[in-house]
Amino acid sequence: MSLVVPTVLAATPEEYKADLERVHTFVNRIHVDWSDGSFAPSQTIPVGQIWWPQEWQADIHVMVANPLQQLDILISMRPHLIIFHAEVQVDLLPALQKVKASGIKAGVALMRSTVPSDVVKLIEVADHVMVFSGDLGKYGGTASMMQLEKIRLIKNINNAVEIGWDGGVTLENAFSLSQGGVDVLYTGKAVQQASDPKAAYDALVNETNKQGAM
Repeated sequence: MSLVVPTVLAATPEEYKADLERVHTFVNRIHVDWSDGSFAPSQTIPVGQIWWPQEWQADIHVMVANPLQQLDILISMRPHLIIFHAEVQVDLLPALQKVKASGIKAGVALMRSTVPSDVVKLIEVADHVMVFSGDLGKYGGTASMMQLEKIRLIKNINNAVEIGWDGGVTLENAFSLSQGGVDVLYTGKAVQQASDPKAAYDALVNETNKQGAM
């Protein structure tokens, strides 16, 4: 069984507030995409404008060229989890260690072309590894089910790590992703752009709760 966590991706404070309001009656954990328009092509609201209800958990997905510049601000916000991209051109190991030392979970995201063996030290330290199968800075994307093979490789490096999946989660593949070892399904378009977000969310949860063989 996987946890289904809606994503918030917003270019303006108004869009951000609307995304939160769309899911506020049925979730207590969200996934916030933060992009600077450099590492990812689109730009979201600045990190200082990110907020969430006090009783919620927030996972912040950092899609910026140099996350170290805003690291202290991110930590001061006290999210549940901060996820950095392994592909940035900075040394992330001290950042992961600093986040963990602050009592916050530290995560690393791997894009399709990144293989776990290339980032062993990061995976060894991380609390969470996110298999990223989407398009940076956009809702939607296509779930490349071949990426599920990474889970075995990740677990061989750090068997205790939580596995997330971002990109292309749908009602058609949620069960397969869950059975494939994904602990957290981050979903943007499937919930945020549904005509009935709660019904879409509930359907995804029911899919991950199904019993039986794939």
